[in-house]
Amino acid sequence: MMDVGRHPNITLLTYSEVEEVSGYVGSFSVRIRKRARSVDEDLCTGCGLCQEKCPRRVVDTAFEEGMGKRKAIYRSFSQAVPNIPVIDRENCLYYLRGRCKLCEKYCPTGAIRFDQEDTILDLDVGAIVVATGFQMWDPTQLEEYGYGTSPNIITGMEFERLSNSSGPTEGEILTAEGEVPESVAIIHCVGSRDERAHEYCSRFCCMVALKQAHLVHDKTGAEVYDFYIDMRTFGKAYEEFYGRMRREGIHFIQGRPAQVAEDPVTKKLHIEVEDVLLGKWMEIPVDMVVLANAVEPQHDSGRIAALFGLGRTPDGWFAEAPPKLRPVETSTAGVLLAGSCQAPRDVPDTVAHAGAAALEVVRLFNQGVVTVSPTVAVVDASQCVGCGECIPVCPYTAIARGPEEKAQINAALCMGCGTCVAACPSGAITALQFTDEEIVAQIDGLLAPVV
Repeated sequence: MMDVGRHPNITLLTYSEVEEVSGYVGSFSVRIRKRARSVDEDLCTGCGLCQEKCPRRVVDTAFEEGMGKRKAIYRSFSQAVPNIPVIDRENCLYYLRGRCKLCEKYCPTGAIRFDQEDTILDLDVGAIVVATGFQMWDPTQLEEYGYGTSPNIITGMEFERLSNSSGPTEGEILTAEGEVPESVAIIHCVGSRDERAHEYCSRFCCMVALKQAHLVHDKTGAEVYDFYIDMRTFGKAYEEFYGRMRREGIHFIQGRPAQVAEDPVTKKLHIEVEDVLLGKWMEIPVDMVVLANAVEPQHDSGRIAALFGLGRTPDGWFAEAPPKLRPVETSTAGVLLAGSCQAPRDVPDTVAHAGAAALEVVRLFNQGVVTVSPTVAVVDASQCVGCGECIPVCPYTAIARGPEEKAQINAALCMGCGTCVAACPSGAITALQFTDEEIVAQIDGLLAPVV
């Protein structure tokens, strides 16, 4: 990330949001809102003194997963690039009560700007790469796992913060009572491969769960029980790692737990499960439960899809063009996908996918010209009555009003889907290569008797 931040040809616009996109491949116009940090980026040196002196501490629900606290002026994480903090205006004492300003008093470069406002940037770009990632699914939606009923039932992401040296316990794996657990359960496929949540496999959860089982066993010496449906170790050397975990003494139980419940007296967590390999019903008491919960598309993926003209699969991920031949391209020319916004991916696959998207941009720019498909819609201006019915139905925003309020189609944006053809009440729009006469002739040819 530091190399990216220092690169002369890369401009980082962090704490920013794309608000509007128009144009077509090679000539996109993008409007970006650069949100006010209340910190002057040109003056800030990232010394961290403002964070040290800030008296206001709030629960960090983002990076720390609600397990730790941060200051009202903060960096999202310690290795953030650029190394510039932001003031949380909803929790800053100055914005709440009109007093404090300790960060301004102690800032050695005078970079604090309480009156800073959002900035609107209008950029012209040739291509767009969408890499919005995923979010973790909320396991409270499946009551049998007991998430939220006990502080010792945690998600995989919460465990990552718990086991990290910069986390709330400085890397020690402890229960909510501050004790080293003697037994820990890890449950796979919480919300994945489940018709009540997500039918798809989240793909990398098995390996994450195995890594977490290893960390628990290595750091605490606890008995670790790993509950799984199927162990999917698909990557290079993944099966070997799975074998290593079995040799380390991790207890693997094939079966989806029916219930996780806390004993009100002992505070032990009891897991009821059927081991399908042994054909035996079991109840296992543990001190901590880690849920390998599913990943899902970002909550605002619908808005992003509409903004960039993207299609979505039935499960909400952004849809690529034919996946076997154009796995990083979308139906909108010049808009590409990278990483787990398109499907669940682990780190190696995400890096490979992002590299392919970057090289596709290079290929697009190097060819000098853009080739568009001849299968586009055209408007017969003599028949168009200017009603505008075709404009809102076009999924690619390829239609606009031209002279005399009549429809005009941008061939660089049109994907030939035919929606406007069906919507036009006056029959003024025709899909090239798919006229009624051509389709009827094809049907006649198919039904003609063989001589």
